[in-house]
Amino acid sequence: MSKTGAVEKAYQLAREHYAAMGANTDKALKDLRRVAVSLHCWQGDDVGGFESGEGLSGGGIQATGNYPGKARTANELRADVEKALSLLPGKHRLNLHSLYAEPKGPKVDRDALTPDEFSNWIAWAKSRRIGVDFNPSFFSHPKAADGFTLAHRDEGIRKFWVRHAIACRRIGAAFGKALGTPCVTNVWIPDGYKDVPADRKTPREILRKSLDEVFAPRIDPQHNLDSIEGKLFGLGSESYVVGSHEFYLGYAIEKRKLLCLDAGHFHPTEGIADKISSVLMYLDEILLHVSRVVRWDSDHVVILNDDLRSIAEEIVRGEFLKRVHIGLDFFDASINRIAAWVVGTRCMIKSLLIAMLEPHARLAALEAEGDFTSRLALLEELKTMPFGAVWDYYCLTQDVPVGAAWLDEVKAYEREVLSRRK
Repeated sequence: MSKTGAVEKAYQLAREHYAAMGANTDKALKDLRRVAVSLHCWQGDDVGGFESGEGLSGGGIQATGNYPGKARTANELRADVEKALSLLPGKHRLNLHSLYAEPKGPKVDRDALTPDEFSNWIAWAKSRRIGVDFNPSFFSHPKAADGFTLAHRDEGIRKFWVRHAIACRRIGAAFGKALGTPCVTNVWIPDGYKDVPADRKTPREILRKSLDEVFAPRIDPQHNLDSIEGKLFGLGSESYVVGSHEFYLGYAIEKRKLLCLDAGHFHPTEGIADKISSVLMYLDEILLHVSRVVRWDSDHVVILNDDLRSIAEEIVRGEFLKRVHIGLDFFDASINRIAAWVVGTRCMIKSLLIAMLEPHARLAALEAEGDFTSRLALLEELKTMPFGAVWDYYCLTQDVPVGAAWLDEVKAYEREVLSRRK
């Protein structure tokens, strides 16, 4: 029997097993094809960007490792992203930071950026027929050297970053209009104190003022969706972060903005899955930045662990797929960067598939009846169901490598392309 035939036969057997449990594998795969995960461009070049040949210089962003072959130019990064996308089932998106601008003339400072500096990205995304999401870059800049941006007490510096955020919203709208799919433009700032502050209130008052100014220009939500992202702590802001989760939650509800829940921006043992249904009681849509925490906000490559599965289960069980924008946020320079993209994104998609293969109506009915015994028993039985056969079939039908065969392609690309980069 051919490998294709074996995959198809295994799928038919798995289909029968899941049907007996009350799950429809065909429907799950149909629903899965509609899900787009936003791949973060900064995994490909260690968060360096192209606005300066010197790379990043502080600001709390750090990629550890020095694996050979990282992207040195925008063209190399786009080629690497294309390679990663070719190994992923489904149609996905790219998440871009403003420091990946490509000035065509003299250097343009961040407060003066326009869609022109991203015309190559727009043309590339249009040729690939994929959507793009966007982020202002409030770090690694002389005006962010002391760790404050939108909450800065210096009016000149504060206004600089306000102009930067407004410029990025307009760039996001340009992406959305050109590509026919709304761009999610997400605001995250590093502002905070290393040690215990004497005044927690004033910086938050300044930040609120800045955000009001940032969001004052009206931009069509069919082209751009505004998101704001909180954090518990960061490097250099271990004791106090101005833009905390509670601050942004209140602002998002009041101003009707998307709230970004980053899996690494809470206590290391605190998951974001339980927050999803709570927040969506009050907001229309949210953004997720999915990463993996190891002892701190270390942004490890996403793997198929309990935390990831819980996130996917909450999205699927709550029927939130149309209200949750799923983006990834990790950067690991200790391994092949394309492999990191593929491992993390495949795991995100796998976790959604596993959740879609639950007989949710049956489980919910048992719970409503108070039959917690059957609920627990079925949930445990589901853990050994043949989801791998369904996943392999999905990859086969999407014309991407089945199983670990994708790794052979990454290794070949490393030999033929990455190894020649010095």
